[in-house]
Amino acid sequence: MAIASPPPGIPVTQPLAPSARRYAVGMLLVIYIFNFLDRQIVNILAEPIKIELGLADWQLGMLTGLAFALFYTVLGIPIARYAEKADRVKIISVAVGVWSLFTVMCGFATNFVQLLLARIGVGVGEAGCSPPAHSLITDYTPKEERASALAIYSMGIPLGSLAGMVLGGLIADAYGWRIAFFVAGAPGIILAVMAFLTLPEPRRGLEKKVVPVKGPSFSDAITELQSKKSFWWISIGAALSAMVGYGHIAFYGSFYLRNHGEGLTAMAASVNEMIGVSFGPIGFVGTALGLIIGICGAAGTFLGGVLADRAARTNVSGYATVPAVAGLVTVVPFIAAMLVDNVGLSFVLLAIPVFAGAIWYGPIFASAQSLVHPQTRATAAAVLLFIINLVGLGLGPLLVGTFSDIFAQTMGVAEGIRWSMVVFGGVGGIASIAFFLAARTLKDEVVA
Repeated sequence: MAIASPPPGIPVTQPLAPSARRYAVGMLLVIYIFNFLDRQIVNILAEPIKIELGLADWQLGMLTGLAFALFYTVLGIPIARYAEKADRVKIISVAVGVWSLFTVMCGFATNFVQLLLARIGVGVGEAGCSPPAHSLITDYTPKEERASALAIYSMGIPLGSLAGMVLGGLIADAYGWRIAFFVAGAPGIILAVMAFLTLPEPRRGLEKKVVPVKGPSFSDAITELQSKKSFWWISIGAALSAMVGYGHIAFYGSFYLRNHGEGLTAMAASVNEMIGVSFGPIGFVGTALGLIIGICGAAGTFLGGVLADRAARTNVSGYATVPAVAGLVTVVPFIAAMLVDNVGLSFVLLAIPVFAGAIWYGPIFASAQSLVHPQTRATAAAVLLFIINLVGLGLGPLLVGTFSDIFAQTMGVAEGIRWSMVVFGGVGGIASIAFFLAARTLKDEVVA
């Protein structure tokens, strides 16, 4: 494993004290939870939005995928370049305020174009979150705990999805889908202020202790990344994994409401009798899916970071082999979950791929941060997220929705979405091949 020193004139930060590190990573986790809450709440609201605005499934796929992802990914790189030398805390704070405001604006939309523009605004704001956050966490944390720390941050993905599913479903049942957007977006303004006032920026004060030099240009950063074969195999595997994850989560609610309506009604009635809560169908399926995605996804994300850090102590290739094995576990139980007739059994089976499918986050993000020098870390994160989100978030929901519309022409809308989900369920196995290929060169390319 090649260990290289950072170029002269670049501030070398030290990890935070444990208590300060816990707070900082915890605050970034909360920010990422709201990031995904505001990003994913539209998924559980898809059916009432579809009905009120008269949308097709491909339009739902645009709202949850390509419209958001295009601006999110393209803007992520220039923001990351700015974050290489600027105050990362200020960037994140502004980003939280922007995406929260546009989430609220989604609730005022009266047609597809207006909702599309508001979702683009959410994507613009959220572009300023993860690249600087990954760079900050890497500075906050000792190298041997990097995957675990990034896995904790990445728990915002399932936990935010949980909050979005549950909150969106319950509020939509009680007050309508527009109010759900208002409730989801408003707290972000307060969170933006808290982040600005309390998050540490390790670079502050270090500029006076070094001789200033011009940092690496974008072409230098890309040249550094181009020399890392493992980075590109990691990016391919992560993009395919994300395409499966984002494509499926965008239509889970629609799948269950269309294919298991009677079963959901019966389950909701039983739960209502047991706990005395009056669930509507959207609220019940949102709560059920939110708990599965949130609990199982968070557990898988955390375990992935722990296992990867443990494996990497003896062989850094563990950052890639852990998610490779996990990806193979997702395929069969997911397809079974889509095909069984019993909704309760379907939920149980779905928990397995949700758990295993979340294991890749921490290891893959940690490996990308380990392959480059400190002043290229935000750019490396942005390039990785560009690929992940353009392919995964941009194409996943759109392709699942498009195939659903195509299949529905001969099968009907219920079977159309079922078989579209099944087709994309097998892509996880292809992602595993890319991760295994990354493991072959990773140990020789790590620099920090």
